[in-house]
Amino acid sequence: MIDEYQRERVEFRKILMGIQSERTRWSQCVEWTNKKLGVAVGALFIRDNFNQESKEVALEMIHTIRAAFNELLAENDWMDDETRAVAKEKADSMNERIGYPELLTNATELEQEYVNLTIVPDNFINNVLSILQWESEKMLRLLRQPVDKEKWTTEPAVVNAFYNPNKNDIVFPAGILQPLFYSQHFPKSLNYGGIGVVIGHEITHGFDDKGRQFDKEGNMMQWWNNATIEAFRERTQCVIDQYSRYKINEVDMFMDGRMTQGENIADNGGLKQAFRAYKKWETLHGREQLLPGLNMTHDQLFFLNYAQIWCGSMRPEDALTKIRSAVHSPGFVRVLGPLSNSRDFASAYKCPLGSTMNPAEKCSVW
Repeated sequence: MIDEYQRERVEFRKILMGIQSERTRWSQCVEWTNKKLGVAVGALFIRDNFNQESKEVALEMIHTIRAAFNELLAENDWMDDETRAVAKEKADSMNERIGYPELLTNATELEQEYVNLTIVPDNFINNVLSILQWESEKMLRLLRQPVDKEKWTTEPAVVNAFYNPNKNDIVFPAGILQPLFYSQHFPKSLNYGGIGVVIGHEITHGFDDKGRQFDKEGNMMQWWNNATIEAFRERTQCVIDQYSRYKINEVDMFMDGRMTQGENIADNGGLKQAFRAYKKWETLHGREQLLPGLNMTHDQLFFLNYAQIWCGSMRPEDALTKIRSAVHSPGFVRVLGPLSNSRDFASAYKCPLGSTMNPAEKCSVW
């Protein structure tokens, strides 16, 4: 049964993503265990791999980047003063979730989390069924109960970050607070170009095409007036049109900028906020020493680290799937789009005005 399922799965993924063979079984088991028993795996991960200092540094960076967002909010010329004031309240009210929930450090609470779950060694399929039943029962117990806004809904050992509009939460699990995004040994330029842009990206999600529909408490409501909504849509259309001009050579097709607009807005806003926050840090602490062996400024290194995070390649099947259904742009577009809209990037790398990476007409929402 398992082998038959695996064969069908390989064929399905080959058509959908161009994958020719499955990963080793142990790595699939690790992935599945982390997905379904994320709190338990997270406890092991942070015990052996997470530095508490990373949590404190990330919190400081969040405050600095949020201040940069508020500065840019005050400077924008398309939002009315009343909506701007409410937007600032929403940004200031965002809850930060960094690293992991505190119960991971409390053995008693951790045991209680899994008290109704029984795992039997060497019986994978029955363990899967037990976990699915346990998850369903846990969800049913939450029915009609007040929402616990302090509860984490993300596994700590994942390399990702999230904005939750229903809670006005920004979440940065322990898994993303490591290279290439962050290291306590990196210069600040690399950290701000890495995890800093991610922080700005998630903050901006609170004000993109979907996030703007929720207030600071996570309630769905219209808190923008019609004139501001129309101005936002005009600026968003610039982003949609720009990204729709990017061609995916693997399949000889153009992107759908409307489908990816929320993530593109967040990429552009996050980059701008993180760079401004880095320059404020530099003003307070002084310029960092140049890295030996590199003829590059720290402004250039900021953008270099942002770009190298998205280095990668796509199979044609995967590229086609992304064009049809993905909310994120392909990696190379996430580099070219925001950087070509950035005056800071053009200044750092001295790109001539009117060149590909410094066009005269740029798109800007936040």
